[in-house]
Amino acid sequence: MRILIAEDDCTSRAMLSAILVKNGYEVIETINGSEALSALQLPDAPRLAIIDRLMPEMDGLEVIRRVRAQQATNAPYLVMLTSMGAKGDIIAGLDAGANDYLTKPFDPGELRARIEVGRRLVEMQEALIESRALISAKVQELRLALEQIKTLRGIVPICANCKKIRNDKGYWQQVEVYVHDHTEAEFTHGICPECIQKLYPELCSTDDDADTTPTKD
Repeated sequence: MRILIAEDDCTSRAMLSAILVKNGYEVIETINGSEALSALQLPDAPRLAIIDRLMPEMDGLEVIRRVRAQQATNAPYLVMLTSMGAKGDIIAGLDAGANDYLTKPFDPGELRARIEVGRRLVEMQEALIESRALISAKVQELRLALEQIKTLRGIVPICANCKKIRNDKGYWQQVEVYVHDHTEAEFTHGICPECIQKLYPELCSTDDDADTTPTKD
């Protein structure tokens, strides 16, 4: 996973980068708010970012506000980095849209733990987006299937003699072929009693044959 670091202090930026790289993350470094905002607005922007509270050109709060204003479905997980430990400053960062915060000087173990929380949430969000896409595709398939079924509920041209059906392209098809093409029905063939009497009369017993009641002398 790629992580954006927005930090103007070179020492803090180097420490953050070293810890993240050691833990297997790919790091993108920016040195001011404008660079950070531009990087987070790219189509393939990192899904997780650590943003310093005080930076030149644009402070961290403004960066976070502008990122949140975009209302993206795959919004990044934002961690505000601040040397201001007062509750009011932390609340201001969270109100701006930060998901979490980290105070300077930061503890490497705490940094790893907070980033791990962000990574899990990002992965859950991506899985949810993928699930929604799959559900949308299935819904579309069902809609198409329903449209096919509805075609059998309308007016279907059928031959009065041979009972073939004329399809949408003007060709005449057997009933079972037409129904198979427009639904998921499978056919099994048999012979109804009326047809058995017509085709195989010798197999059908008559009433006289069936009357075997003995007569009295």
